[in-house]
This record gives sequence, C-alpha cells and structure tokens, in this order.
Amino acid sequence: MGNKPFIFGVATSGDNFTDREKETARLLSNFTHGVNTVLISPRRWGKTSLVKKVCNLAKSDELKIVYLDIFSCRTDREFYDAFASVVLKQTSSKFDEVLENAKIFLSRIAPKFSIGIDPLTDFSISLELNPKSDDIDEILQLPEKIAQKKGINIVVCIDEFQQISEFKESKIFQKRLRTVWQLQNSVSYCLFGSKKHLMNELFEKRNLPFYKFSDVIYLSKISTPDWIAYICKRFEHTGKRISEELAEKICLTVDNHSSYVQQLAWLLWIQTQEEATEQNFADACQNLIDQNTPLFENQTENLSVYQMNFLRALVDDVHSEFTSAVILKKYQLGSSANVSIVKRALVKKEIIEIENKRVQFVDPVMKLWLKQEFSSNK
Repeated sequence: MGNKPFIFGVATSGDNFTDREKETARLLSNFTHGVNTVLISPRRWGKTSLVKKVCNLAKSDELKIVYLDIFSCRTDREFYDAFASVVLKQTSSKFDEVLENAKIFLSRIAPKFSIGIDPLTDFSISLELNPKSDDIDEILQLPEKIAQKKGINIVVCIDEFQQISEFKESKIFQKRLRTVWQLQNSVSYCLFGSKKHLMNELFEKRNLPFYKFSDVIYLSKISTPDWIAYICKRFEHTGKRISEELAEKICLTVDNHSSYVQQLAWLLWIQTQEEATEQNFADACQNLIDQNTPLFENQTENLSVYQMNFLRALVDDVHSEFTSAVILKKYQLGSSANVSIVKRALVKKEIIEIENKRVQFVDPVMKLWLKQEFSSNK
C-alpha cells in the first residue's frame, strides 16, 4: 500500500486498524476457548478487518483458522463444495495431506478435484452429493474429524453468512448445520456478514435454528475521540497537519462510519498541502459525494414517489413519528399503513435501518447526496 495513510474499501490491518481493543479481546477469547461467535454490524464497519486481525493473533500450532467467504454461493451444494475445499486446503501443509484427508473423511463421496498451477492453494472440489444421505453430515463433520486426527482445535470463520437465508429450503439447511455444529468439541464457528437485517433475523428469531447458537457481538461505531487521535496521528506521520476540530468534522459528517471516515480523511489528505483547511474539507466532501453518485442513482432510480417522499423526511431529520398527521401531510406519505409498507421496503433494500424505533440511513453519504439532490430540485 506504499505510504498511503488511510485505507478504505478493503480489510485494514496494522497501523491502519484503529481501536476495537475490547472487541478484539472478546473475539480472541472466544477463538481460544472454542466459543461460537456471531458478529453483527452494518456494512463496512470493519467486521472483516476485525476478524482477520483476530485470526492472525489466534492462529498457532494448536489452533488452526479456516476462513471462508460464501458471497458467491447461491445453493447449499455450492456451500458444501466451498466448505470442503477451504477446510481441506487451510488445514493441510501439503497437497498429499489434502488428498489423504479427503480419502479418509470423505470416503463415501469420492470428491472430484480441479487443480490449478499450485496444487496446495489453487484447487477446488466438486462433490457428487445425495442430499438425503449421510454425505452432507460427513462434509459438515470434516473440520471436527481433521481436528481430532491432528490433536488441534479449529475455528471456522464464515463471511457473508447471511447468504444461507437465500438458499432454497433454507430452514432445513440451517437446521442441518446447527444439528451437526453444536455437537462438535474441537471446532468453533465465527459467523458474520454485511446484511445486518438478515443476520439479525437468522440469529434472533426464536423459530429459526440458529437462535441462541452463539455469543452475539454487536459491533458499535468507533468513538469520535479515538478517530480524532487516529486521523491527527496519520496526518502528522506523513508530514501534514490537521486540527482536532477538522478531524472531528470528518467523523460527524459521515456519522463515524469506519470506511467513510478513512475515505474522507484520505480525500482531505490529498487536498492538503501542509495544513488542512475548511476549503480542503469542502472539496473533499464534494469529491466523496461525486464518487458515490452513480451508486446512489442506481439505488434510488426505481423507488416509488412515496419511498422518495419518506427519504425526503429522513433528510430533514425526521427519525420517528412518521404516522403523525403533520408528517403524513407535509411529506405526502399517504396513510399510516402505507408508511409501514414503505419502511419495510426500504429496510429490505438496505437504504434505511431501524434502531430502537428510530429510522436512519444505512449509508450516511447517501443522506448528503440526497440533501443536494432535493435542494437542487426545489
């Protein structure tokens, strides 16, 4: 990354990873003591960075980490293929060991291997599954069997875990995972994902299999004082200066949203010659909005008039009482029943979220963009 003082859009590490001491300690303790963990927060709040940091701290000869991103999995079959591949790959030091473990522990399935240039890292597995047989349990037991054979413990980290709610017959699939996983002694699981409302549903609904499966960690925002210290230090480290007031303004503008704090700080750093000015800040903000405009246009182009009216109210800092007669009339939201329908639709589209009955934008920069759009269309 060269000497880039602020990193965004990718998982951060080292000096670019700020704070999270409490969450790091709790997650590390869960990893080392075999406690299942679910990590829930909005997108781009630093979940992946946190998990990867703890993976590096936790891994040892006695504790292996298996990391799997299932974003591209659309079916349970694709999940099982990916799961078996990474478990074999990341618990083996040589390809012969991969083949040996596949032969011993997936004996009924006889997996087919597709091998690239480097056999140890560049391969995938195709499993000929009979979904009604014990084959699937054999796959889900794979990390436990390998852990017992090697006399080690394993933590399986699964990113974008909310994808499983999109699978056909998802509830049956979830039940199958939980039934096998909860009985494992040498393996624990860290499950996390970027769609907060789906993750909440998977682990908080009493009628779903993963209810009370694990220690649930709700990732909170990094505090403003921590961000201010971090931003000032990074500017200083590169021979530039920023006042604490301007650093605080970065945080307030993007509502302490981790990825956006880093991005806005970076855009301001680029504009700054020696010391950051208010004009530099204004230019950086506009730059941030402009960069995200195509995304926001795409997200809002098919919204109904009622949905856009609701967002107009939210831009005007109305966060509750949407069904009051005054708000319904002022923003032309129709009936109170219509407001409920609009809210549900916007939550599903991940444009808004509701915390303690208070509605807010998922993306703070979308609010800045809409504010400009609405004022220019008046």
